[in-house]
Amino acid sequence: MKKLLLTLVLCLTASGASFAEQVPQNVQDFVNQTFPETNFRFDGVIVLPDNTMYLPIFPAKVENVDEVGIKTTYPANETLKQKPDMVILNNNYSLLKVINTNGKKTVINLMNPPDEIQSGLLPQDILLPKGLVIPETLKGIIGNIDVAITQETGLKINNARKVGKTNNVSPVEELNGKSFYIATGTNKNIQVIDSNTKLPNYALEQNAVINDLKCYNGEFLLVTYFDSKVMNIISLMDEKVIKQVPFEINPEQIIIDNDKKIAYITSGSNSSIYVFNLETMTLKRQLKINGLCEKFTLSEDGNKLFYVDRNKNNIWAIELDNNYKLKNIGTFPNISKIAYTDGKIYVISRTQNRLAIVDYETLELISELEVCEKPVDLYAHNKELFILGAGENLVEVLNTEENVITDKLFLNTNAFATTITPIENSEMIMITNARSGLYSVIDTATKEIVKTSPLDVPVRSIVVTDKVKTIKW
Repeated sequence: MKKLLLTLVLCLTASGASFAEQVPQNVQDFVNQTFPETNFRFDGVIVLPDNTMYLPIFPAKVENVDEVGIKTTYPANETLKQKPDMVILNNNYSLLKVINTNGKKTVINLMNPPDEIQSGLLPQDILLPKGLVIPETLKGIIGNIDVAITQETGLKINNARKVGKTNNVSPVEELNGKSFYIATGTNKNIQVIDSNTKLPNYALEQNAVINDLKCYNGEFLLVTYFDSKVMNIISLMDEKVIKQVPFEINPEQIIIDNDKKIAYITSGSNSSIYVFNLETMTLKRQLKINGLCEKFTLSEDGNKLFYVDRNKNNIWAIELDNNYKLKNIGTFPNISKIAYTDGKIYVISRTQNRLAIVDYETLELISELEVCEKPVDLYAHNKELFILGAGENLVEVLNTEENVITDKLFLNTNAFATTITPIENSEMIMITNARSGLYSVIDTATKEIVKTSPLDVPVRSIVVTDKVKTIKW
């Protein structure tokens, strides 16, 4: 194979996305002294550990202070621990607590608001709570925010219950009490299912068929669609779209690197991969690449991206820790998935039922093996490669040190398994099915199928999270 090195062109995105205003670090530190693990959202909202919400007011003029402290509160003379309705800090930043008055969400109504609040503004990218009422005396803090969006009812729609169907499921311990967010491929909406049941509890309404679906930090869904030039960011706390990120041409696949707090988003038709900052929810840069990107993969160590040019079947690597250098790996037929671990690239061909193993540095073919019928997915973990075969509904396990198949796990689902999904903070993986409502859980340490459970919907894409707490009003 011919080795080709190119330097990737880095382009600042021209999408026009504005940067979210962040609560200053010294204010964050002050709040965290009393309430550790407070969530300072990318849009500026402050959510305490018990889900009490404060809206920050950015001052017209910041006062430089050696140490942030409280100037005044309402009720007067309260500490932050008492969660007053209003807090004015000595650097002129203010915090307004979202409260419930006569069944309506609002903030404190003052006849003569302090100057620090009257002259200040809410962050202009802020997601205001649904139904929030801003008192007339505080209308000035709104600025250019579209308050009409607070009247939106959100995405949640109730599903019709199927009478007579047994609904209870006993999941494995690692999935107990979790929530599944499922794109079925047959319905536009995101189906929301408790792991202890098989029927959707409700759905999140979508306007187009979902292309890809990923979750960040258990709080936000990032969703791309076929025939749409936007990626929606859905807050699971609010169950509504809190931001739409525009692209020049349709965004497609999403990969999230939780450690780096970065998402990589492909736009194959635009020969681009976008780097997306998950802390600010803004596009960081656009990477112009060779070819039309598909079969997008992040290496196990998080240092390399791989993709296939769907026009020529060329595999390309992007070295994230080497100035985004682009490397041509070679051409392979009918690629269905790529994995990388310990200096070796693993490539499966769905039509030829073959696995190729390539040395990353030399680009030499180390080995080529016959594998299960219709291999569709790969998962590299702890010096083993799990190969999902849709034709025979089985998972083969390859020892990546010896490059030999050591185990065959037959799913016995009589279905068409399509996707491997790791269960976070465990040794378990889920095998889901695009044609029927079944999923199997495999323990990667013991190489055992622990359980097969029913779902009432097929699964094209699935996100597994802890049950999300709703905002306390």
